[in-house]
Amino acid sequence: MSALLCPVSGAPLRQEGPHALAGPAGRWPVVDGIPYLRVGREALVRDTLAALDRGDTESALLLLLADQDDWWTGPAPDEADLRRLVRERSRLTLRDALTLLAFGRVGDYFVHRWSDPTYLAGLALLEAHRGEERTAFELACGIGHYLRELQLRGLEAGGADVVFAKLWIARHWVLPRPAALVCFDAGAPWPVRPRADLALCHDALYFLEPKPEIVERLREIAGETGWFAVGHVHNRENPGFSAGAAMTAAEVAVLLPDAVAYDDAELTRALVEARAPRPRPLGELRAVEAFALAAGPGLKREPRALTGGLILPPDGAPLVRNPLYRDGPRGPEIAWPSERYKAEYAASATYPPRPQAPARAVAGPAVEALARRRELVALPERW
Repeated sequence: MSALLCPVSGAPLRQEGPHALAGPAGRWPVVDGIPYLRVGREALVRDTLAALDRGDTESALLLLLADQDDWWTGPAPDEADLRRLVRERSRLTLRDALTLLAFGRVGDYFVHRWSDPTYLAGLALLEAHRGEERTAFELACGIGHYLRELQLRGLEAGGADVVFAKLWIARHWVLPRPAALVCFDAGAPWPVRPRADLALCHDALYFLEPKPEIVERLREIAGETGWFAVGHVHNRENPGFSAGAAMTAAEVAVLLPDAVAYDDAELTRALVEARAPRPRPLGELRAVEAFALAAGPGLKREPRALTGGLILPPDGAPLVRNPLYRDGPRGPEIAWPSERYKAEYAASATYPPRPQAPARAVAGPAVEALARRRELVALPERW
């Protein structure tokens, strides 16, 4: 990732000891290797720096782990739970961590995202237009699901999110190797100006404003030779489970006039059917639930057939039966984590109500069909 800039002044930031960055407009904390550069959090920045300056890195971490985005409506995490999370993180699972953070239904989505249809659509979008990328940058990367897949394929992949706790979870539970991660507000002046072969923003643009400036930043990241992908943009004309500032097809066409456009659900179907996804003009997509788009000078505009690459686990990877399957009176069957999750994903799920998959397997041709439809999944070691 490029050198960091002050999100207030735009001036370059310099390292000031192991836990702070400094510039003409003041100092910013760095906790567990993750710079915290959010604007409008002056008191939090001050208190975090004060804890770091007195050598209390645990208190600094607790402060940042309790911070959320402005859309959050759930409860704040309990301080005792956060303290347990910090002190016991080496032996807790990802599920434990998200519970202690009080992520609620967002935690449900995160722990099961490896098989949700919208996540698969994002993988399909990337695989359909993949070239010879070596570097990637993801805006609103969450806990690093896509970064993980890109790293496993050898890319140098970094990311940013507005919620520090998500980046911290990515670092300790999800990513297979270290990555450059930074916490900042996409709607404020960006403190990074990265360059990458691939820029991506999935299932997040509808939350972000101002959209034209953010898309322009993604273009800048891709530069003259790269490309960028914007997945699962909620459609305001078909609200479904839309949140944030959803868009219409006409608005997307103005924002991304050069994009290859898809119905998000078409990408998921193409992945399961091992074929090339079919792009359509945005004018034909007014009724879809969500749009997916790819653009940029380095884009391979003709989509490839989805027969391998990002849409399947690497050969030899350990696989387990999708944890949505739980033992019931008649054997394993889907047990949805919540009614909302069921309402959103049951109709478009790629896996059947009852599995054919064994409890464990190894990725390869013998189980490709099971892995493709996510009866079998490759999860982080401490899932």
